[in-house]
Amino acid sequence: MKKGCFITFEGGDGAGKSSLIIGLHAALIDRGFDVIQTRAPGGTEPGRVIRDLLLHPQEPVVRKAELFLYLADRAQHVEKVIKPALAEGKVVLCDRYNDSTVAYQGGARGFGLEAIKDLCSFATEGLDPDLTLYLDLDPEVGLERVRSANGSKDQIEAEDIEFHQKIRDSFHQIAKENSSRFQLVDASQPRETVFEEALKIIDRHCFASN
Repeated sequence: MKKGCFITFEGGDGAGKSSLIIGLHAALIDRGFDVIQTRAPGGTEPGRVIRDLLLHPQEPVVRKAELFLYLADRAQHVEKVIKPALAEGKVVLCDRYNDSTVAYQGGARGFGLEAIKDLCSFATEGLDPDLTLYLDLDPEVGLERVRSANGSKDQIEAEDIEFHQKIRDSFHQIAKENSSRFQLVDASQPRETVFEEALKIIDRHCFASN
């Protein structure tokens, strides 16, 4: 059996994570890996309910409630999806994970990066990714992509540009502190270039000995 690997994908809104994951999922399956594609929030049935509460609430979700909803989703996701898949030797491609919570709630919402790191570690029982690909993009460019693609914004996307810049700054701080795991990819490049660069990074970090 080829070994599994836990790979997470991070980035601001509109950076192109979803399309990249779809392409990498297909490429790794073609290579003979057993691959699952999942996302946070929303990778489980309770998670899908949580995702709807967070992104399309009937009434605004206050900051602390937002944080604990993300953590509840994370705990369920790790226990029911991610850990079992890794135990079976699968490659897990996860759209967002702890780093997003640290950047969005810790940085942009103001709860503090270190405090949120501790909460995320508690929720996930210390499960860290083998590799994180961060798609780096100017927030204004990313939000324009969202507007052009969807015509509307969810609760997070609708925050002001200062909020989204704080997210990017927080991700850059995470990158400095986790340089071996956290790999930056310039998401302003053509989609094909981003895909090729991402696949090379995955090969180097996860499958060099396979």
